[in-house]
Amino acid sequence: MIQDIAAGTAYLHRPGQGIPMVLLHGIGSDARSWEAMMAQLSPGIAALAWWAPGYGGSTPVAEATPAAYAARLGALLDALDMPRVVLAGHSLGALFAGAFAVAYPDRVAALALLSPALGYRVVPGDALPEGVQARMDELAALGPEVFAAKRATRLLHAPERHPEILAGVQRAMASVNPPGYAQACHALGAGDLLADARNFAMPAKILVGAEDVVTPPANAMALYEAAPSGSTIELVPEAGHALPQQAPALVAARLAVLMPVRADA
Repeated sequence: MIQDIAAGTAYLHRPGQGIPMVLLHGIGSDARSWEAMMAQLSPGIAALAWWAPGYGGSTPVAEATPAAYAARLGALLDALDMPRVVLAGHSLGALFAGAFAVAYPDRVAALALLSPALGYRVVPGDALPEGVQARMDELAALGPEVFAAKRATRLLHAPERHPEILAGVQRAMASVNPPGYAQACHALGAGDLLADARNFAMPAKILVGAEDVVTPPANAMALYEAAPSGSTIELVPEAGHALPQQAPALVAARLAVLMPVRADA
């Protein structure tokens, strides 16, 4: 995997041919959360995972809305000469992927939404939901490392059976920048993935861990019901919220089938 930066956005990528796969991480994570899944892809598939604005070496957005994150993704893809991509988002990344799919439908060859966060439809200027505000306050009070140690186990099913995966989830959460995390919380508050799904120009492949307690299967089912005809939903057994880490081979297989056979498809 190669780390690089373009258009103010850091990213991790592996070379390949044809339309690339672009991967957006969740709120308490980073680009490296996709490494295990990327390693399972066929060597011919090009893949890129970003550090969202305000994470890692990526500069923040000017406005904490899903549309602003989608616009930054568009700028990154322009800088890398990627006019069309297969797009997958995990958790909050699903909210950003949905916003991008609505704003730039011609640029999305296929769309996958994993463990989707639906957003809270907060009117700009209004208070965030209590649970979202509490997470911001807790991060500020504890610092990223203690915050991660306290919360990381919730992202996995049976974390005691997967210490190496838990260590990776905790590492990613401990690496968040508090200001970037706060911006992402406000984008989560402003988002409305169900409304976006009703305007998708393409079907969505939806995956959710059967044991996900963060964005439970009911969220994914509501998204499936809002998405266009031809969309699919799959519950992944023995998996929690951190789906790319807990089921990397399965996720890679499901995303690989979305790759167009021809680069101009």
